[in-house]
Amino acid sequence: MRKMNDQSGCYRPVNIQGNKVSYRGSCGDSAEKEVKRQQRRFLHKDGSCNVYFKHIFGEWESYVVDIFTTLVDIKWRHMFVIFSLSYVLSWLFFGLVFWLIAVQHGDLFSDEEEVTPCVANVHSFTGAFLFSLETQTTIGYGYRCVTEECSLAILMVILQSVLSCIIDTFIIGAALAKMATARKRAQTIRFSYYAVVGLRDDKFCLMWRIGDFRPNHMVEGSVRAQLLRYREDKEGRMTMEYRDLKLLNDQIILVTPVTVVHEIDSDSPLYGLDRKALAKDNFEILVTFVYTGDSTGTSHQSRSSYVPREILWGHRFNDVLHVKKKYYKVDCLQFEETTEVYAPHCSAMQLEQKEQEWNRAEKTREKQAEKSALEIKYSQKSHSAVALVTSCEEPEEPVTAPSQPPGDVPYRKAAVTLSRLSIESQI
Repeated sequence: MRKMNDQSGCYRPVNIQGNKVSYRGSCGDSAEKEVKRQQRRFLHKDGSCNVYFKHIFGEWESYVVDIFTTLVDIKWRHMFVIFSLSYVLSWLFFGLVFWLIAVQHGDLFSDEEEVTPCVANVHSFTGAFLFSLETQTTIGYGYRCVTEECSLAILMVILQSVLSCIIDTFIIGAALAKMATARKRAQTIRFSYYAVVGLRDDKFCLMWRIGDFRPNHMVEGSVRAQLLRYREDKEGRMTMEYRDLKLLNDQIILVTPVTVVHEIDSDSPLYGLDRKALAKDNFEILVTFVYTGDSTGTSHQSRSSYVPREILWGHRFNDVLHVKKKYYKVDCLQFEETTEVYAPHCSAMQLEQKEQEWNRAEKTREKQAEKSALEIKYSQKSHSAVALVTSCEEPEEPVTAPSQPPGDVPYRKAAVTLSRLSIESQI
């Protein structure tokens, strides 16, 4: 087997048998597999994590040390098996102990009635097992009992009684704690299958819905969203980058379905993505909802996720809440429904830049309009001043003045100039 390089610079393994050359795979297939490997979900839609742990150091030791949490986390069928085995094995163990005590004392092989046995009416292992069962469950049929002959048998009865109390407390407590977790309650919290991107108050926003369809609602709840992006370093290793998404309504009371809104601003990791870039990008949005139930008062968590193919650009959710005369009506059929609306295909960054350019152009036009208005007003005032000065210099009825000497002409011109300047200053 050899590796051959094609024109695209990609190495592919080949098999050479005589004059036949066969390729194994192609660059396109490897690239496609790599993309598929990167796009695997981290969190499924039902909230379960797509994570598998392998070769854990001290796996069984950690489970045994924290046995109570292990019993609470395991499935009910495994819990039932452990519940049954804890009792059956304890009955068998102490039955074996009582049978060995009887064998050592000679109660099974002695026919003399004068010999007092350690456990009365125990003649076989079956009898010893029935005595152990009656002792631990406190049935007390009255046929088999411990005598004063053997102190060891009395001590075993005491130990079995104490152990039975411990098993009852432990197993029943774990079962009650498992029922109190109410994980089925989290399944009634529903996330919309799709998230949408659209304009809200002239801003790009990412939105999804959360609804609770039980008659008894939770006390309070908080929503959190994180963007998980897969990065590949220079050595080809995959790393995960988490970034929080700022929500406009993270504290909600989920009486009716609520649309959670994330505004795509300069602090958002989606700020530079347009419609095509969003569809081709490789990320996952993890959403969690932590709330307190009003029935039990315990905290619960519901989870879901959205990948790029589950984000609809230029859509909005339909209205589910309708106001009636005496009540509010919630139409659950419209919970998942969306309507296509107008939204630019550009990114939020490009939209903001265009708005800034438009605002600057508007301000420039306003300044030019104000400047032209001032120039027109000033020119109108200048024309009125000139007309007033002209009317002062040219009287309606000419008066014949007597002849004056030549030296008085400059004096009259100076007086007329002064009067013109005084009128313009008044205007």
